Amino acid sequence: MRLAELSERSGVPSATIKYYLREGLLPPGNRLSATRADYGEGHLRRLGLVRALIQVGRVPVTTAREVLAAVDDDSLDHHMRLGAAAWAIPHGAEPDPADPVTEAARGTADELLERLGWTFGRGAGADSPAYRMLVEAISAMRRLGYPCDVAELLPYARSAGEVASADLDLTERYEREEEQVEAAVALTVLYEPVLLSLRRLAQAEESYRRYT
Repeated sequence: MRLAELSERSGVPSATIKYYLREGLLPPGNRLSATRADYGEGHLRRLGLVRALIQVGRVPVTTAREVLAAVDDDSLDHHMRLGAAAWAIPHGAEPDPADPVTEAARGTADELLERLGWTFGRGAGADSPAYRMLVEAISAMRRLGYPCDVAELLPYARSAGEVASADLDLTERYEREEEQVEAAVALTVLYEPVLLSLRRLAQAEESYRRYT
């Protein structure tokens, strides 16, 4: 398909597609002449991923380029490609390692993950951004005096495990490994607002059942 058709089918303006091409977020099309190129279904799919990252996830272009590089790195196995792409997505503020509250929060996070039997994503010098985000979140709750011991966090973690299984079930609907990795990254961004909104709706429903 030509650029105009790619724009029409994706809903992305031609000027924006050209910008993505210049920034290396979209691979070049099959060159037909000095001024014309042909684009395929892979370009259409990649545009959806780029839009998920930049427009929905508010990921900076430079970071989006890093995520896409991980997606395209076929020297990694499937698990590592998924992990590398997910690690490149911004995860918020970094915890302060010199803060004693942070150290206590790290202990809580480690105990929680040990109780769950989760071993990937943490370890000296190799903590994942998600692990560091968990530590920072527990630190904030500790400072404000809200419940954040392992017993309080376990139900949330177990629910997250079920969500992760559902996530990978969705990605496995795609046949090719590259498509699965792209889908995993896009769905990480697109489903987080779904999870947040469902949690709030569930809270309202539970509150209604308990107190009315």
